[in-house]
Amino acid sequence: MSDKAVKATLRIDFANGIRLGPGKAELLARVSEHGSISAAGAAMGMSYRRAWLLIDEINRMFREPSVITRHGGKAGGGAELTAFGADLLARCQRMEAAARAAINSDLAYLAGMLSSPDETR
Repeated sequence: MSDKAVKATLRIDFANGIRLGPGKAELLARVSEHGSISAAGAAMGMSYRRAWLLIDEINRMFREPSVITRHGGKAGGGAELTAFGADLLARCQRMEAAARAAINSDLAYLAGMLSSPDETR
């Protein structure tokens, strides 16, 4: 099955109204990869402000922050995941993989049942 044929995403909606989905998980992964909120946002095609606001939201979601920042200076600024942030990212990735594995055959079936654009009804 092609990833383009059908796609499912996992989003967690908490009782207090906060949401954790693939976009926030990807932003955490990009911060981990790039060591910078600005670079993480740029890699996802978003402004620094949007990336910073999402990181701030993620940091306020849980009792512990997920990302810490360092101000610029001689060594330069940057950002990195906290131990909790790394655990949160790993759990998001694990849940996403488990959900995909659980529904993969059903997604393949549905993708196979899609009508082609040239079919008439």
